[in-house]
Amino acid sequence: MTSKNGLTNMPKTIWNRAASLALLIAAVGCSPLAAGSTNAQGTATTAATVQSAVHPVSGLKVIPLTVTTASGPHVFKVEVAASPAEQERGLMFRTAMGADEGMIFPMDPPRPAAFWMKNTVIPLDIIFVGADHKVLNIAANAVPYDLEPLPAFGNAAGVLELNGGRAAQIGLKPGDSVTW
Repeated sequence: MTSKNGLTNMPKTIWNRAASLALLIAAVGCSPLAAGSTNAQGTATTAATVQSAVHPVSGLKVIPLTVTTASGPHVFKVEVAASPAEQERGLMFRTAMGADEGMIFPMDPPRPAAFWMKNTVIPLDIIFVGADHKVLNIAANAVPYDLEPLPAFGNAAGVLELNGGRAAQIGLKPGDSVTW
């Protein structure tokens, strides 16, 4: 049986329970914890910690990377170019990158490496990292679109690309450590 407003006539207690349950579901879904807050253990949570971060332009996984220089640690959020296709594309065609962003090209096993700037719009610092996670050498301010190969001075376990001039800003030098 339905009432004038089209709702089924239910006993009041069932209706009240259903309404209470709907309000509870709405409250939980809109709670600060769901959007980013502190859980019962006092640990900060955000949507990013619940699922791994993905870069909005490249679709690549984003991880923290720490560069330790004489002035201390510097943390970057870097995209991981893991597959051969991802490494081939790298930062080509990108027009901007944040000051504390970059891209890491892991190489396992470590091997000789050389990078060029084909189709790369922004100047980059290309940092070659050895198997011991120490900087081998830095190709600073690589020129956009330049086809000249920029080689590692030894076998690279990874290559880190940052905005051109960023390595100098943080005092990055060969022998400094890079962890990811």
